[in-house]
Amino acid sequence: MRPHVIVNVAMSADGKISTRERRQVRISGSQDFTRVDRLKAGCDAIMVGIGTVLADDPSLTVKSEECREYRKKHGWDENPIRIVVDSSGRTPPHSSVLNKGDGKRVVALSRKADPDTISVLNKKAKIIIAGEDEVDLPLLMDNLGAMGICRILVEGGGTLIAGLINAGLVNEIYTFIGNIIIGGKDAPTLSDGEGCIQESSFTRLTLLDARRIEQGILLHWIVSES
Repeated sequence: MRPHVIVNVAMSADGKISTRERRQVRISGSQDFTRVDRLKAGCDAIMVGIGTVLADDPSLTVKSEECREYRKKHGWDENPIRIVVDSSGRTPPHSSVLNKGDGKRVVALSRKADPDTISVLNKKAKIIIAGEDEVDLPLLMDNLGAMGICRILVEGGGTLIAGLINAGLVNEIYTFIGNIIIGGKDAPTLSDGEGCIQESSFTRLTLLDARRIEQGILLHWIVSES
């Protein structure tokens, strides 16, 4: 069975998740950080694309002692499995996601990744080869489900999220909308890529909840079945 996939993003009032240089921007505050940390703590894995790794060098660790203790009481590692989707094998071996914090790692590659690169990354993470020129996301999810991963939190970026949505693999979406405008036609959004041409191809959402957090608003959606 494929994992239940939750997307979580913070975006500006004009729908941007970072600047046009893909530089990380602080959009939400401490209350939302706490919410996200608890969301992480309740998931089996956290997934990002290679663009996020190269731009932000995230560790994807659970930050609070309370959340780490919650995981340990359930017999889990302090941190969820960290997954990088990286078609060509550009994940730096020294990156934080591969080195900071206890727990397991997975790097998903396509067959075009260099064998020497695969050998190096295999010392830091479990390698999954899925797809020829780029990672086949449905096949990757099949592999992750076979590993016993039931619940995945996806934290970016826009290209990966778009791919997951277009493949029908996303179940829930949390969007925190902050009180800033970033601007720029080339600044990344929640769902990048080519986009839909016909309205019949749009992904439909059902709003479950909307609540104010500090100076922004959190929207919780489920993806409607087509």
